Amino acid sequence: MGKKRKEKENRNNRKFQGKIIVITGASSGIGRQAALDFVTRKAGPIILVARSLSKLLELKRTLQSVREPEGVDIIPYPCDISNRDDVLRMGTHVLEKFGYIDLLVNNAGYGEFAKVENQNLEQIEAVMRTNYFGMVHCTKVFLQSMLSRHSGHIVNVASLAASFGVAGMAGYCASKYAILGFSESLYHELYGTGVRITVVSPIGVKTNFFNNRSFENHKPNYTGFMLEATTVSKAILAAANSTRLEIMVPFYARVAVWSKHTFPYVVNPVVGKLFRRELDRTPGNKTN
Repeated sequence: MGKKRKEKENRNNRKFQGKIIVITGASSGIGRQAALDFVTRKAGPIILVARSLSKLLELKRTLQSVREPEGVDIIPYPCDISNRDDVLRMGTHVLEKFGYIDLLVNNAGYGEFAKVENQNLEQIEAVMRTNYFGMVHCTKVFLQSMLSRHSGHIVNVASLAASFGVAGMAGYCASKYAILGFSESLYHELYGTGVRITVVSPIGVKTNFFNNRSFENHKPNYTGFMLEATTVSKAILAAANSTRLEIMVPFYARVAVWSKHTFPYVVNPVVGKLFRRELDRTPGNKTN
């Protein structure tokens, strides 16, 4: 069994050889790890998209050192995906240079932690612009080229927050719910086209997500543990070879989602109490 599993893994890894990949939110965390994992599997060219050019250049050097001496084409592209014009310029440049891409990993995103009454509209809208509309912008700019070739895969990184409304994270949860809903609709639209879309929904991950200033007074831990970025990156690689709509990480998180929908009157009060307890630990956010 172990030998067969290894052979299957090797076959899947070979599927990435020479593939043109775009990764958003590539400068740190999950995106950075995914870039490393794709490079070790002989993927490339790889287009790294994020706002910080300096971080992208540092990652480019790291990725090129991994693939010495044969080398790999790494394109760092500073871009604010919440800005539609920025994404259009990025996508146009990539398609003019390469003609097409094989895989788009929509990973960029962030969250704000506070009660809705304590947030202004700009904060809530900004999260949606990056997390949801950023994904839409990137999908739209590359989708037609994929459809014309009858080939391509879109991997959208959502969250378990796409299935649970978390007190103190309304804007973030809304953006992840939106990603899942958009992806499911597009999944049905793409049937028979040769283009696929898969959502990766992890629980909490050890990244700089909690470096946002809204978490300064409290970093909530709803699960008692956090995933490593390497674990989520493996799920992204699996998603890129999958026909499934959604992959949850860890796999048993699906049981929690199933329980919520099957026994809502039992699960929702328990989960709500847990979320409110975390929110109450934050100064100025105590619930009634």
